[in-house]
Amino acid sequence: MRKWWLLAVIPLTLAMIAATWWQNSGWPNPVVYIRASLSTLLLGLGMLLSLLALILVSRHQMRQKQSKEIIKLRAQSVEERRRFLQRLDHELKNPLMAIRAGLANFNNAPDAATGKGALTSVEAQTVRLSRLTADLRKIAELETRPLECSNIDLTELLEEAVALLKDKPGAESRRLQLTIPRAPWPLPVIRGDWDLIFLAVYNLLENAIKFTEAGETVEIRAREDDSTVLIEIADTGPGIEASEIPHVWKELYRGKGGRAVPGSGLGLALVKAVAERHNGDVSLHSRAGQGTVFTLQLPITGC
Repeated sequence: MRKWWLLAVIPLTLAMIAATWWQNSGWPNPVVYIRASLSTLLLGLGMLLSLLALILVSRHQMRQKQSKEIIKLRAQSVEERRRFLQRLDHELKNPLMAIRAGLANFNNAPDAATGKGALTSVEAQTVRLSRLTADLRKIAELETRPLECSNIDLTELLEEAVALLKDKPGAESRRLQLTIPRAPWPLPVIRGDWDLIFLAVYNLLENAIKFTEAGETVEIRAREDDSTVLIEIADTGPGIEASEIPHVWKELYRGKGGRAVPGSGLGLALVKAVAERHNGDVSLHSRAGQGTVFTLQLPITGC
């Protein structure tokens, strides 16, 4: 509102400056008479009133449009919050029920071995809840935490992520194939937060391992594309249905193909948050029954 008032007084301000300058310049200041018929004055008055009415109607319509957009965005926000709470309730309910069952089994255990097994189950579910809350906290912190920018050798980062993942249980039965350009030049050094980019890459790799059958291959490819670097992680898992692709980036979302696979449903949300904090992007291409390719796009000057 204040900007519109400022724009409105600019012509008056300029006119006052010009009039003051002319009056003090010493130049002739003749009196100018304007002669017009009554019909011409009425026509001019009508045009002026029509112009004012047009401005008022346009502003009213603009306000109505903005109000409708705000109401729509609020409704979408409420719906997204409701769905998130439903997913959170589902994710919390299962481990809590398992913990209760484990404690009941422990209390009624006929021997030490049975009691130990019940406690092991409780411990596993407790770890699952701890990871879930930790990942939720990471996503919340990503929105506000300042980036610790440094020069990042992506070749070194990718090699370290692959080496770390090879030690993860279950990864030894999958083939991890890393393809990084060496000639005519290597990947460029980029600016970014090393810990966050490593977290994003590791989450994508871990996700690919989980959905790839034993004996199959996970490919990690990286290349330079103008002012960005593209990191592709491809698997031969079950793929993602086209109708589910827009939702996989949401917190706690689990598609049909992922409900039987252990996980919190927060990994891809973390990856997207990291990419956006670096002014980058993440996308996927998938074919049901064949596999999925995730592409992490990072600007060379991410921060």
